[in-house]
This record gives sequence, structure tokens and C-alpha cells, in this order.
Amino acid sequence: MLSALLIFFVSPTANAQIPIQKIIHLAAAKYSAYIATCSVSDAAATLRYPRTLKPDGTLVATDASDWTSGFFPGCLWYVYRFTHDAQYKQTAQEWTTGLAAQQFNTHTHDLGFMLYDSYGQGYAITGDTAYRSVLLQGARSLSTRFHANVGAIRSWDNPDFNYPVIIDNLMNLEYLFWATKASGDSSFYKIALAHANTDLRYRFRPDNSSYHVLDFDSATGKLLRRMTHQGYSDSSCWARGQAWGIYGYTVLYRETHDPRFLQRAILTADYFLKHTDKIPDHIPYWDFQAPDIPNAPRDASAAAVAASALFELSAYAGPHYREKAVQLLKALCSPRYLAPARSTDCFLLRHSTGHKPHNSEIDVPLIYADYYFLEALWRYGKSTGYAASRAITAPAPSTPARQALSQTLSAHIPSAAACSR
Repeated sequence: MLSALLIFFVSPTANAQIPIQKIIHLAAAKYSAYIATCSVSDAAATLRYPRTLKPDGTLVATDASDWTSGFFPGCLWYVYRFTHDAQYKQTAQEWTTGLAAQQFNTHTHDLGFMLYDSYGQGYAITGDTAYRSVLLQGARSLSTRFHANVGAIRSWDNPDFNYPVIIDNLMNLEYLFWATKASGDSSFYKIALAHANTDLRYRFRPDNSSYHVLDFDSATGKLLRRMTHQGYSDSSCWARGQAWGIYGYTVLYRETHDPRFLQRAILTADYFLKHTDKIPDHIPYWDFQAPDIPNAPRDASAAAVAASALFELSAYAGPHYREKAVQLLKALCSPRYLAPARSTDCFLLRHSTGHKPHNSEIDVPLIYADYYFLEALWRYGKSTGYAASRAITAPAPSTPARQALSQTLSAHIPSAAACSR
């Protein structure tokens, strides 16, 4: 989830392909306008974390306990990385601090998303030891969801399942590897590795597509069923799940140097790319076997996750994967997917799909799409030398355009108290 230090050999003119400065200006303006509608002067508890839009354009914002809460602070940290502007550092710190209580949350497997993408970013940038303490307590909370009989971290506490382990859960493992390096406590590493080995054993079909959900008997560790929850069918391949797999196994190889994980990352990526290569703009449909292709909803979030993962994978498996990452990133930067500057919300990307089977969050912006988009942009910038060679000057905080955007955003928030719980 945090950008690894990657080494690439690329043309110095390659950064002209992606409008980095334009996108960071857009992000800075949108985020500042949203923040202007929220008061953080009372207490961090007043924060409302943007998640998506309703079909009518109304903002959906959450409290800190939502699984998506860490992505907006993470986006702010990326704006600070690009701009070196102290106002974004301060804002990122404020929105990160609002998640502090989640370090004690033992009822979710999503603490990697919630804490590592916020506090983890903050600690990597600032070295603030208070962030380290929160992260280590969060890792201990996450570890309580590991069951030795299964050899994996439990996902949902949902009575419809016995012991579910979803592919998304791979995204927590980087957090646990970090915790061992930060603390010297090897238990975090051992849990992450055990989970990875269990996932590797059961997750993939012979054609290298992935199952979304593995459900186990917690008493015996026996696999009971393999199925979907957010995909089209138990036999189909949910696009974002496949992207989580690329990302997760690439990180697993980085942290363990186990060639099995690199092979799995490559095979998972090749399946994803085989299908996106058939699509003119390469942005995947929400499920690769959706019956209404080519009219099925797209999922820009899957493309953003995959693009970020492929930049790292290219450092281990060759430049072909970097070319595919750039291809996806260029598509996301196109007018079809990138929000115009005149848009009246705080999101960067259009056309993501959250949970199609539940008719939820279809063809809308999603905050996690924006987070992985910015991470992919950062990795791209590092690969071209752009991110390291300059700081982007962010637009002034009180321009008339930003004030107008802030006023419009306020009108789209459900109530005057939208920034309070």
C-alpha cells in the first residue's frame, strides 16, 4: 500500500505521457474545497470521510469505522508528497488523527486499508513515533482475527459464512510485515506468511482467475466452499478481486523473496491483462464474465489498483508490466475517467463499481479508486524521476474557483451537520 522503492530504466521524456501536474492540481483543489466544508477545530471526531456519490450526486461520507476511512487521509498524504506544501501535511495529519480509535478495532479485517494507508503513510513521511504506536496497536488488533486451524485472518463477521477469507484480505499483509520490521516481533510476519500460504493453496482456478471468497470450517481448517460475494457468479472473475491478487502477491514477493509468490503475481496479472487487452480503452468491466459485456459497468478502481501493482511488479518481472501499467494509467487520465475541473465533488475518477450484485455503488466515484490512482501516479513519477526532481506548486487555497467549488460541495452534502457524526 505504501510505495516501495523501485528502480526502473526509462526514457527521461516518458513523464510527458501522463499529466501529473494537472492531476495534482485537480486533487489539491477538490480536497481543499471539501475540507472547507468540514470543521476540524472542535475535535477529530467531527470528521466525515468521503466515500462515494449517490446516483443523484449527493455525497456519501462515513465515520472513522468504515472500511474506506483511511483512503482520504492517504490521498492527502500523496498530495503532500507531490507538492511538499505544509498545508497538505497539516491537513493529512488532522484527518489521520481522526482514525486513532480504530487501532483497537478487532471487528474488521480492513485495518490495513484504514490505518496503514493513513498512519502508515504519515509515519513513512514524518517518522512521528506516535504514528508508530498507533500502527503497532492496530497490527495487534488485526492479529486477533487469525485462527491457527485455518491458517488465515478472518474477513467478515457475517453469519452467512463459517470462516470467510476474501481476496481483499491480502492487502492487510503488507501492514503485518511492516509491524515485524518496526517492532522486532516476528508473530506478525508469521501470521502474514501463514495467511499467504493458505490463500495460495486455494484461491485460484486452473486458468489463474480468482475466487472472491474462501469459506472454511474453523474447527478443522477444511475448505467448505469457494464462491463470490461481489462478482457475477461463483465461477466468474470479479475484476477488482483479481487486481487485489496482483497487488497482494507482488507485495508478498517483495517481503519474502519467495519465488512462488512472484509466479502467482505474474500469472494473476497475465489473466487480468489478457482480458483488459480485449477492451479498447483497457479499463475492465466490473466482472470479466459479466453477461452484458460490452454494456456492463466498468470498474476504474480495479484499473487503478492493478496499475499501481504493475508498476512494482515490473521491477521484478520485466518492463512489459510497466508498459501495461502506463497503458492503464493513461486511460484513467483520459476525459472519460478523469473528473473535469468544473465537477462539483471531491473525487478524481469516474466509473467505478463497488458492489454490483447488491446494486450498490455502480458507475460512481469511489475514494479507494482515487487513492490507488494517486499511488500509481506516484510510482509512475518515481519511475521517470519526476516525483523526486520537483515539487508541484499547489494552487492557492483561497482562489475564487476553489471557493465556488466549496460552496457547491456544501450544497451537495445531505445536511448542514454533514461533517458531524
